[in-house]
Amino acid sequence: MQRTEFKYEVVESYGVISESASGWKKELNKISWNGGNPKYDIRDWAPDHQKMGKGVTLTDEEFTALKELINKL
Repeated sequence: MQRTEFKYEVVESYGVISESASGWKKELNKISWNGGNPKYDIRDWAPDHQKMGKGVTLTDEEFTALKELINKL
């Protein structure tokens, strides 16, 4: 099985949500995947940002809807 290569660029970093004992950080960033429009992204990153865990990517509209839901809590 061949591994798919992809490119990403962290366009804006909003901050760290949490940090594990191993140094990995769950972050909220805006990322352009493969040259596409930047999207909000929540995922775990290794300390050097060379490795990442699975995450959630949201469009501007999805992020706004999530923010509104959180504000209702």
